[in-house]
Amino acid sequence: MATKRISDEQLIEIIEAAIFVAGKPVSKRQLKDIVLVDFNVSMTRVNTALERIQNHYQTRGIRLIEVASGYRFQACTSLAPWLSNLWPERSAKYSRALLETLSLIVYRQPITRGEIEQVRGVAVSSGIIKTLLEREWIRVIGHKEVPGRPALYATTATFLDYFSLSGLEDLPPLPEQQYSKINQLLSDPSVREPSK
Repeated sequence: MATKRISDEQLIEIIEAAIFVAGKPVSKRQLKDIVLVDFNVSMTRVNTALERIQNHYQTRGIRLIEVASGYRFQACTSLAPWLSNLWPERSAKYSRALLETLSLIVYRQPITRGEIEQVRGVAVSSGIIKTLLEREWIRVIGHKEVPGRPALYATTATFLDYFSLSGLEDLPPLPEQQYSKINQLLSDPSVREPSK
């Protein structure tokens, strides 16, 4: 059992440095159980230290933000026009079909490929699903109990981290008209899951 004591200032320094060097988001549990394993530190003190670090960076060019899998430092979005010059290659462009497919998975998860096709009115390319799986933005979380047992897709923590979201509740709400139309299309009994 850890018995070493640590001052609030030292605690903040260690947590700040750990998040800075980690290279990926660090959860509160990782901070307490791995980074601070040698110290007698309560989760309340970890939370307080994180709040103080966040407050410290409020007026800086970087922020400490919480995403789905933990905390990370991130440049302010308002600085993107200047910071993007550091990476001359352009970010990946995604097709409308991929973005529509991803949106349906995000807002209606878990959802099958057949249900996505039912709403979009066109077949979903295997390449789209493959791209989303390779980026680890979606994953198969089970199979629907219908003939053919199609895969059920849902988003991942990697998706939430990429878009700087701590949870699905941070997504903007889907306009009511679109939500109603999707529900109407998904409840159409004339459309059935394709059996393989």
